Amino acid sequence: MQVFLKRSDKQSISPGRIAWRRFMRIPTAVAGLGWILIAAFLAIFGYFLIPDSTPYANHQQLELALHPPGTRMQMLQITRNQAYTTPSLFHRLIRGKPTPFRTIPVNDWWLEGEKLHYEIYPGQPGYPGLESYIHIADVLYALDTDFSIEAEGDSVVLLRDFLGTQHRKGIAQMHTEIVDRHIRSQRFWLGTDRFGRDMLSQLVIGTRVSLSVGFIAVFISLVIGISLGSLAGFYRGRTDQIILWLINVVWSIPTLLLAIAITFALGKGFWQVFVAVGLTMWVEVARLVRGQVISIRENEYVEAARALGLSSLRIIRRHILPVTMGPVIVISAANFASAILIEAGLSFLGIGVQPPMPSWGSMIREHYGYIILDKGYLAFLPGLAIMLMVLAFMLIGNGLRDALDRSARD
Repeated sequence: MQVFLKRSDKQSISPGRIAWRRFMRIPTAVAGLGWILIAAFLAIFGYFLIPDSTPYANHQQLELALHPPGTRMQMLQITRNQAYTTPSLFHRLIRGKPTPFRTIPVNDWWLEGEKLHYEIYPGQPGYPGLESYIHIADVLYALDTDFSIEAEGDSVVLLRDFLGTQHRKGIAQMHTEIVDRHIRSQRFWLGTDRFGRDMLSQLVIGTRVSLSVGFIAVFISLVIGISLGSLAGFYRGRTDQIILWLINVVWSIPTLLLAIAITFALGKGFWQVFVAVGLTMWVEVARLVRGQVISIRENEYVEAARALGLSSLRIIRRHILPVTMGPVIVISAANFASAILIEAGLSFLGIGVQPPMPSWGSMIREHYGYIILDKGYLAFLPGLAIMLMVLAFMLIGNGLRDALDRSARD
C-alpha cells in the first residue's frame, strides 16, 4: 500500500517539478545557482550598495591610483559651483547618482574662522602634502561670487546661491555642518585601479555587462537556432539542405574570429557586443533542435496531429518544441558561459564594451601589465570573477543535464 501511494504521488507531480527537485539535490548545481542569484542581485541593485555610486563607478582620484586593498583615506567634499538635481530612484538604479561634490583626499584639516585649511594628500602615505585653504561657504554651497562677512555680535556669513536665495548662518553652525557632512573617511576594500577608481565598485558594475551579454546573446541564439533547427528537422528535403549548409559554414569559422568580424561590421559599443555574441552561438542550438525534431516528427501523436489537419507551424510550436526544451535549456547554460568568455575576450582586445563602462575583460586589459609587479591582483580579481561566473553556469548546466536525464529514465 505504501509503495502504491508513493507511485501515485510521483505520477501526480509534473516532470518539470520532478526535475527541479532532483536539481535542488545536487550540491554543486545549487551552489552555482546561488552564486548567479547573488551576482544578479548585485548587478540590479549595485549602485545602492557600492562605495562609488557615480555613473559607471567612474569617479577618478589620480592621487589614489594603485593603492592596496584596505586603504582608508580622509576625503574633503567641496560642493560644486553648479546647479544639482537629485536623480529619480529609477535613474539611480540604472545609471547611478552623479556626485554634487568635488572630492579632495587630505592628510589633515582644521577650521579657523571663515576658512577651512587642509593638507592635500600627495599620493604616497607618510609624505607631507601641500597646504591650502577654502572659504567655508564655498565648501557648503554652490555659490556665485555674491557672499560677504557681516559682524553682528557673533560672526555671520551672508551668501547667495544660484537660485538667488540669501542665507545667514553663524560660523559655528557652518563648522558643525562641515564636520558632519563634508569630511568623511572612505575605505577602498579592494584597493584602487590605475585611475584611482574604487576596484570593488568597478567589479560590481562590471557584473551587469557580463550577465546582460549572457542573457541577450542566449536569447538571440535561441530565437535563431530554434527557428532554423525546427524548420530544417520538420520539413527536411531542400529546406534541410540549405539550413544545414548555413550551419556548417558558420560552424567552420572560429567563434571568436566570427565575433570580431561582426563587431567590426556593426561597430564598437554595448549593444553591438550583444548582437555579435548572439550571432555566433545559434549554431549549437540549431544542430541540437534539428536532431531532436527529426527524431520526434515520426511519432504517432505528430502523425495524428497531421491527420487532424493542424498546420505545420502549430504542430512544431505546440507538439514538438516543448519536448525539445530540456536539452535546449542545458545547452543554453553552456552558451551563457561561452557568451561571458567571448565578451571578456572582445573587451580585452578593445573592441567590446567601451569606456567608461566597466567590463571585466577591459579591466584585465588595463592592468595585465601589473601582473609581473606587486599589483597583480588588479588583473587577477576580474579574472577570478570571470572564472567563478563561468564555473557557476557550467555547474548549473551539468546539474540540469543530470536531473533531466534521471527524469527521462524514470
